Amino acid sequence: MFEIGTGIGDITAFKKGIGMMGYGMHFNTVEEIETHLSARAFVIKDASSSKKIVFVNAEICFITISIKSGVIKKLQGNYPQFGYTHDNVILTAQHTHSAPGGYSHYAFYNLSIPGFVPEVYEAIVNGIVEAIVKAENTIQPANLYMNTGTFEPELEVAFNRSIKAYNANPEVQKIDADKTHLAVDREMTLIRIDGLNGEKIGMINWFSVHTTSISNDNNKICSDNKGYASAYFEKDIRSNNEQKNFIAAFAQGATGDISPNFIWDKKKNWMRGKFEDDFESAKFNGKLQYTKAKEIYDAALKNQVLKNEIDYVNMSFDFSNIVPDTEFTNGQKVQTGSACHGVAFFVGTAEARGMNDALAAIARFFSRTVKIYELIKAKFLSEEKGNKIRNKYKIQGKKDILFETGEGKVLGTSNITNLIIPSWVDKGIKTFKTQYHNGALKAPWIPQILPLQLIIIGELAIASFPGEITTIAGLRLKNTIQGILEKKGIKKVIISPYANAFCGYVTTYEEYQCQLYEGGHTVFGEWTLAAFQTKFKELALQLLEKPEERKINRSIVPIEFTEEELSKRSYSEV
Repeated sequence: MFEIGTGIGDITAFKKGIGMMGYGMHFNTVEEIETHLSARAFVIKDASSSKKIVFVNAEICFITISIKSGVIKKLQGNYPQFGYTHDNVILTAQHTHSAPGGYSHYAFYNLSIPGFVPEVYEAIVNGIVEAIVKAENTIQPANLYMNTGTFEPELEVAFNRSIKAYNANPEVQKIDADKTHLAVDREMTLIRIDGLNGEKIGMINWFSVHTTSISNDNNKICSDNKGYASAYFEKDIRSNNEQKNFIAAFAQGATGDISPNFIWDKKKNWMRGKFEDDFESAKFNGKLQYTKAKEIYDAALKNQVLKNEIDYVNMSFDFSNIVPDTEFTNGQKVQTGSACHGVAFFVGTAEARGMNDALAAIARFFSRTVKIYELIKAKFLSEEKGNKIRNKYKIQGKKDILFETGEGKVLGTSNITNLIIPSWVDKGIKTFKTQYHNGALKAPWIPQILPLQLIIIGELAIASFPGEITTIAGLRLKNTIQGILEKKGIKKVIISPYANAFCGYVTTYEEYQCQLYEGGHTVFGEWTLAAFQTKFKELALQLLEKPEERKINRSIVPIEFTEEELSKRSYSEV
């Protein structure tokens, strides 16, 4: 028998004037509140073994290592009786781009905020802990049901925004540019939670679509389409049932290349949703998700999860230095490398442009000039230093490198003050120059040591993915895990992204060669997906072993920054 509790906490973290997280634009700031933001927690426990996990879905852009660490420290310090560790807590985000930023301890993700914002960080940590505590206090015997459903092709809910890259994958049926709604995973997976007396307790579903119905010219905090979907579902159940604490989480899937936007707006010069008013588009998309979820939810009672097993495994890996298994690299012996962001990342997507074409052309020119210079210089350096330069360009392949976020360089220089790009070009560059001058830019600028986690709930496996992954990359990773865990009786594998940490995007090798936005943001090189497949395979194999016989390496841990370092790159209102 399962024992399950649910809870919700407020994480709105309103601080006027700071940047929102997601679009990376300096004008996308917090000025008002359209909707409050919530964290929804689900404690799921095997009554026979007392083994449990807690799944949290938060209405922010993504979870950071600092958020996860802050939550664990607070739980262990204030509520040690709950028995939570990094292993059995999974924190995920539904990925709204209209929530406050500034909650990462890594400098790069605070560029446009600008800086680390302690008030936002504390509000998110406290709200998540509040949700978990409430969930612990409502634990009761419960039944769990699992079901899936598919959005009909005519429903305007999700569209592939990088169709050229999608079509580069050998296993897909090529899709025309006017039929991008077919180049998506239109399946929604849902678990329903009821009390033994039929009381409706909660619901979690996973569906892949970016929470970006609201564009980057917005200045209002909003939970966007998935937030509206949660609100619609909760209002429905609560108004038709006396269960006032029912919670509905609309979590993400492999959404890296999937957008809710499908109409070209000539006025704004970008893709938008159904309506000119972004909030109406968000509500429209949210209503579609809610309606499909309700349909799947109502039919779920036929599919009770009878296997009560709870299990989990968690381990961190240094993704800047992984040699993937050759089964994932077409037999080639390759490796990943230190994190690099390409020009394609800074150009953005059709729904959120960054650099204009002229500036992008200049950036590519400088990037390629630096590459030529460094490869020539490598011939005159020691073998070790020369090989490091050559390996960097081999690993990053077709990427035009602009930021070496693992090494702390921009266009080949670590002296950011003297960077050839002037501060007036971009406020983010100005922020970086200021922070470098203050001694606050210790590399790496993004996390390279990342936690991977697998959670087992009955016949369902949840892979906590520390970034965002494209449709076909997600399918390949899912098949890798499924092929192993089916020996454990697992019938369904969910890739749950924006979980526990964030490192950017992961594409397939073939998609990477196109160097669109997603490939430019796949930071560890062209074989990044193969590295994730390798390490998730390693975790899945451990789950086949008895807990006492598992080999879990605890020696690799993420970097912790000092309070002094954080203070030097914190947000200032002056």
